[in-house]
Amino acid sequence: MLTAETLGRAVGATPERAALFAAPVAAAMRRFGINTARRQAAFLAQIGHESGSLARVEENLNYTAKRLLEIFPRHFTAETAKAFERKPERIANRVYANRIGNGPEESGDGWRFRGRGLIQVTGRANYAEMQVQLGVPLLAQPELLAQPAAAALSAAAFWHTRGLNALADAGQFEAITRRVNGGLHGQPDRLVRYQRALQVLT
Repeated sequence: MLTAETLGRAVGATPERAALFAAPVAAAMRRFGINTARRQAAFLAQIGHESGSLARVEENLNYTAKRLLEIFPRHFTAETAKAFERKPERIANRVYANRIGNGPEESGDGWRFRGRGLIQVTGRANYAEMQVQLGVPLLAQPELLAQPAAAALSAAAFWHTRGLNALADAGQFEAITRRVNGGLHGQPDRLVRYQRALQVLT
């Protein structure tokens, strides 16, 4: 059984956040077969990185103009980045428009379906998938994905539907990161978290 103390040590969370998430994360791992030390360590490393050690369950997007140009160079020029600086809702609507099931910028889908949960589910299409997986009305109430139970379950459901238990069994941690992130952003931190979680769980 995953305790708050074990979870806190594994992901580097504060005692308060570990206590809040221990039962939901344990239930989510049970439901989706994340049931060996290797699977659990890989899962906890990824959610630990994605959520900032369980501190964030909702994408912030409160970026400076400089950071916008670094992260979203296809979406902003120096001039437009200045106009969007520190305007999270406008930023989300711009960068997530017309993709991952979202409508155009003016639809507001980018902000409505911004990253939430412990693996940052993003976009109307992914919310629709999670609605089916979890039986929670996420399209009507997307903010539910930031609640501990849904935040944990959505991460484990994502893990399951992408076949990540098999990759964890094979020790293919880099491949897991690519499926979670779309690339290798933050890989050094993810690896440190993986090794720490393995030590805690074995």
